[in-house]
Amino acid sequence: MTYTTQMDAAKKGILTKEMETVARKENMEAAVLMDLVAKGRIAIPANKNHKSLDAEGVGEGLRTKINVNLGISKDCRCVDTELDKVRKAIEMKAEAIMDLSSFGKTEEFRRRLVEMSSAMIGTVPMYDAVGFYDKELSEISPEEFLKVVEKHAVDGVDFMTIHAGINRETAGIFKRNSRLTNIVSRGGSLLYAWMELTGNENPFYEYYDELLDICRKYDVTISLGDAYRPGSIADSTDASQIKELIVLGELTKRAWEKDVQVIVEGPGHMSLNEVAANMQLQKKLCHGAPFYVLGPIVTDIAPGYDHITSAIGGAIAAANGADFLCYVTPAEHLRLPNLDDMKEGIIASRIAAHAADIAKGVPGAREWDNSMSKARAELDWEKMFDLSLDPEKARRYRAESKPAHEDSCTMCGKMCAVRNMNRIMDGKNINILREDD
Repeated sequence: MTYTTQMDAAKKGILTKEMETVARKENMEAAVLMDLVAKGRIAIPANKNHKSLDAEGVGEGLRTKINVNLGISKDCRCVDTELDKVRKAIEMKAEAIMDLSSFGKTEEFRRRLVEMSSAMIGTVPMYDAVGFYDKELSEISPEEFLKVVEKHAVDGVDFMTIHAGINRETAGIFKRNSRLTNIVSRGGSLLYAWMELTGNENPFYEYYDELLDICRKYDVTISLGDAYRPGSIADSTDASQIKELIVLGELTKRAWEKDVQVIVEGPGHMSLNEVAANMQLQKKLCHGAPFYVLGPIVTDIAPGYDHITSAIGGAIAAANGADFLCYVTPAEHLRLPNLDDMKEGIIASRIAAHAADIAKGVPGAREWDNSMSKARAELDWEKMFDLSLDPEKARRYRAESKPAHEDSCTMCGKMCAVRNMNRIMDGKNINILREDD
């Protein structure tokens, strides 16, 4: 029996090799996984042309995944520098990499990225359109926008952010309800500008069926972008954001009718007390589709530390139903991230994802922590390093400040509670001021 997409296969009861891979990684029964893929509650982004992919699932009952943003810009256009980031991101076990290149002919970087990456690859075709055609924004036709989407699909991109929910109707809501930071989504702002300049409907909304046909042909997962995501905590959960979310829910059902997998994107900047409710709103309005969040960034005052503000929001979001976290680096709002920024962002996001997985009861999550706790109780430093999210940093910190006694550290020395409890429990003496007997 043949199939077109992972969702089509699941509806027909066909267990694909990608489903087998995800079921094994997640310790989930293949039949359960297949049922959730068929219902749209799990997506397995896996373009037919991405041959190096090691498939991952995003959605209900699975580990929370993280995405790393990369790509060239007009001010930072070195492809080799970005490819170094790709290698490091894969080494650090990021499940997804998004190419957000926004300058010139991006095809070289995108093709090399897909060829070398075992992680799923995402793009935002809207960013590429101006450089692809070498035209000003208002001169690009709806047909040309769709051709860029197909180009990315042919190149092997697994999921694409498509801002289809920003249309003439939602633009009216935005105009009638003022915001502190207007539209901060790059793709969303470009489409809003295109609609204003041309007087036409958003081509990704008007020609959504044609877009779905492209995605079905190559099995591209649509990541429905949130053009009206709040860019400040003042704008969160407002009329524009919620109205767009309602439209995204409608577009989700239309995609599923054509067997196209969907991920829905969410906020954005948002105060802590609103995060859980927003996750519940998304799951309800978008029919349980996987939810992909940027942050949320829970305070606006920490440039240089937004990997931390994002990790706080991301942990709460994922614990309350978000399935996919887009990393945020210390460079957010300031510059294109360098390699060190990227590493900090990955670690912060992985901490948030894992903390949420513990809260959600994801199989195996708590066992990792229990193993670390056992290693600490035994003062087994090498095992602690091996179990660390960042073994390199843990080893370096230990090496930089060596204690006089190996069964302690330079913070507590022989007053170490773990060391002393181990000795007492073994019936040994504790000598704080003198050498041990």
